[in-house]
Amino acid sequence: MTEKVLTGVNLSPQDDPEAIINDFSMVVATVNGSGSQTSNMALIRSLFRMGIPISGKNLFPSNIQGLPTWFTIRASKDGYTARRETVEILIAMNQATFNEDLEGLVEGGICFYPDHIAMPEVRDDVIFYPMPVKEIIKANNPPRELREYMSNMVYVGVVAQMIGIKLEAIRDALDTHFRGKEKPIELNMAIVVAAANWASENLVKQDHYYVELDNQTKDYILLDGNTAGAFGAIYGGISFTAWYPITPASSLPEALQGHLPRLRKDKEGKQTYAIIQAEDELAAAGMTVGAGWAGARSMTSTSGPGISLMSEFVGLAFYAEIPIVIWDVQRMGPSTGLPTRTSQGDLLFIRFLGHGDTQQLMLLPGNMEECFEFGWRAFDFAERFQTPIFILSDLDLGMNLWMSKQFKYPDEPMDRGKVLTADELDQIEEFARYRDVDGDGIPYRTLPGTDHPKAAFFTRGTGHDDAAVYSESPEHYVENMERIARKFETARGVLPKPIIHMQKRASVGLIGFGSTNPAILEAIDRLKDSGLVVDYMRLRAIPFSEEVLDFIRKHDRSYVIEMNTDGQIYQLLQLALPECATQLKKLNLNNGLPLSARWITESVLAQEGK
Repeated sequence: MTEKVLTGVNLSPQDDPEAIINDFSMVVATVNGSGSQTSNMALIRSLFRMGIPISGKNLFPSNIQGLPTWFTIRASKDGYTARRETVEILIAMNQATFNEDLEGLVEGGICFYPDHIAMPEVRDDVIFYPMPVKEIIKANNPPRELREYMSNMVYVGVVAQMIGIKLEAIRDALDTHFRGKEKPIELNMAIVVAAANWASENLVKQDHYYVELDNQTKDYILLDGNTAGAFGAIYGGISFTAWYPITPASSLPEALQGHLPRLRKDKEGKQTYAIIQAEDELAAAGMTVGAGWAGARSMTSTSGPGISLMSEFVGLAFYAEIPIVIWDVQRMGPSTGLPTRTSQGDLLFIRFLGHGDTQQLMLLPGNMEECFEFGWRAFDFAERFQTPIFILSDLDLGMNLWMSKQFKYPDEPMDRGKVLTADELDQIEEFARYRDVDGDGIPYRTLPGTDHPKAAFFTRGTGHDDAAVYSESPEHYVENMERIARKFETARGVLPKPIIHMQKRASVGLIGFGSTNPAILEAIDRLKDSGLVVDYMRLRAIPFSEEVLDFIRKHDRSYVIEMNTDGQIYQLLQLALPECATQLKKLNLNNGLPLSARWITESVLAQEGK
């Protein structure tokens, strides 16, 4: 294929005193099922390959094909990756939402649109670039069955030419998307080049937005949190997973299915894992508990409605002390809620999941590296403390695209916890499954198949003594629950500590966790520009470590920032430190969208009277 050498469209950043370089939000407005994923991935990956810090967020409907969907790409020369409330570049491919989408465009923004759709009432403060989508497709004559999908590649070419995206970067992006398959790469690239050439010959640049080569993404990768978590589980030794499809968690086990066959085989080439799609979440949890009891590194993944169905088996694993890992990729509730919107609304639910006096250990990843790291560490924690470990991600972390430093291969041996072998059983006088011999609340266990008369494979979810013998004795029950409580106190000092950013003489603190982290980090800079210096603590585990409580004690006020309606972390912190309850201030928003730095900044300043 011969590509025309593009020479620009009358204006370059060097000639433009108002040039805005590598700093904008671009929204592609299409409809669900239109095949825009390929074109959107081409745009975001090409910007990433040009060294520009980016993030990508997909806002999609939860039901049928043909409803509106929006894909947002944020480019930031300063490295910010949070959702931005303003839109500078709009690619309006959906007639039904054209008016609404145009209203969100900033003054001086750009609107690309197909010239065959009806124009809304034109804004005179926006630059419009029509695109002859049908003509370009007809001239290039792609296969008939692909024409609708490949129409989206027209806006890739036009946008690339008008703002300066390198065609080589787009080709590289398509190569990644199609895994090196030349025919689809060439078919799509032909449309991109034709559209770019058309724009070069027919459009005059009137806006001030540009991209230029940068080098900030060197040694970074681009992926979503569900994939990162799957890789973490693989390198953590996962050997069993059962799951049932649910948005937004399904892509995690699907990533396991995609990568385990290549990465997890023994010397004879046999698979060393099992993946089962269960009939429902209840069955998935039961299988996971059974595999954990048998000694497998066992995991399941779901979202809020699935957690509801899993609660009975989670209570069994808690009381019978069986190690399992559960990923909760949170979405909007209650009930079905908004299944394709993000939220952090499951914290209280999971912290005390199960009837009776249950408490659960929770990990709170805040970036892709931690989705990977907690993906393997969770198995160590589950086996060390012989209990369920919950990893609370959300739709924003789990399904959207993020830059990440390359992952570090685990350099620590697997921690299987207090597992006695046959040889070790020979060296002790007596073994009791639920006896605390070290004072840390954690008993020893044996795995099924251990060939020794002292080995105990029986476990109980009913009342029992320390030898796992059925008992309704009040003394035995109290002793058992007190020992489990000691175990969780031990975990408090072992689970990941918070990440704390301290400034000099700051009397105000911010507390956040999970996917709110990018917006909080950006808001800290904005607050500083407004004259307010704050400290910041990002939580990474529950129960809270002593460092968390010290941070609260040291600040006159700490704003707890979260995406739920009730202020759930706020409540948990008040429970953990009641004497400092008045020093905590709730700052929460639960509208299904990721938090923005603007909202955090304006909310904190309003609370501070500034």
